Amino acid sequence: MSASPKPRMVWFDANRVCAAMGVVLIHSTTDFSGSAFPKVTPDERLVPVILRSIAEFSGSEMFFTFSLFLIAMKLDRRRLEYRPAIAEQARRLLVPFAVWTLFYIFFRLVKADAFHYGDHIRDEIGVWQNWLGYFLLGEAQYHMHFLPTLFLLFLFYPVMKLAMRYPILGLSLFATLGVMHYVQGFIWGLPVTDLVRDGLIRATKVLGYVGYGMAAFALYGLWKDGIPRGESHLIRRGALFFALTAYVATLPFYGSALMSGTWGARDGWSFYGHFLMPLFMFCLFMGLQYGEWSPRWSRLARYTFGVYLAHPMMVDLYDVAVYRSGLDLSPAALVILRFAVVLPVTFGFVVLLSRLKATAWTIGLGPAPWEWRRAGASAASGE
Repeated sequence: MSASPKPRMVWFDANRVCAAMGVVLIHSTTDFSGSAFPKVTPDERLVPVILRSIAEFSGSEMFFTFSLFLIAMKLDRRRLEYRPAIAEQARRLLVPFAVWTLFYIFFRLVKADAFHYGDHIRDEIGVWQNWLGYFLLGEAQYHMHFLPTLFLLFLFYPVMKLAMRYPILGLSLFATLGVMHYVQGFIWGLPVTDLVRDGLIRATKVLGYVGYGMAAFALYGLWKDGIPRGESHLIRRGALFFALTAYVATLPFYGSALMSGTWGARDGWSFYGHFLMPLFMFCLFMGLQYGEWSPRWSRLARYTFGVYLAHPMMVDLYDVAVYRSGLDLSPAALVILRFAVVLPVTFGFVVLLSRLKATAWTIGLGPAPWEWRRAGASAASGE
């Protein structure tokens, strides 16, 4: 049976938008310090914990999955040599990373001063070793690890291409995650400096996340060959079942958070449920590729990279505004209002950045400053 013609990738864009919404919701479901409301009763933290469990159907690992899927597509279509491909990704990922890192290093003082721990942040900034963590590991803000990690994953794309030819290798994600989890447990107990420990943890994370690349390249290979409409229904049903099973596996983790008020360590099947969820959700959207998707998903999707980068700034500004206003919000009201405010404000801010030539490139929507002359010449020549 021949495959049906490939539909437009609006399903893919919808996946990106939902992933961005999920990341914002994850970072909206905590108290001002990022904790699970340890000072209130379990009943009072029920809504934040439930929302957090739903939000983690998506997450940064989902961004890795669809970013690596896009990389597979680009490499398949352009067939770049290794060195030029690495240089291109370095320009696309590491230069914006450096700009946003420098911004967040100092922007953190806005919230820190409002909550009276600004001196601690200033002392941290004054230690040169911390700057290595900022620019090598993305430790300037909790979400900045994404760009340097994605770049390091790209270095392994020749290995990932095996899965495009042999899709069964996509299952290696289970093994790489297991190795990552096992070795990181050992690393946390080593008597080394924080910087060395963080570096070792990141190295094992990259090793583990190569499995996402294997899975993404395998799925791209299957999608490229064409998935008939009937088979897409099967994929959708299977992905939904496994996503719900993964969610059930995470419930002990969230039950513990509900009772203790702390986000503990993920272990056992809670670990696998969390880290395999992005793969199942991606497959779910792929299984919905023949659905009647609105073109609005594609219009919104171009801003998702910027939303990922900018939303912690809006979360901090929201927290400062609520704290200084003296509002006594319940945990449920705090997190729901935070999400309702931060998500549209962040999208609006990113749209504004995209319309300014000087800033659009920092969110992947325009040429970098050193490319402006060449871009202008190409436009003038009609290329």
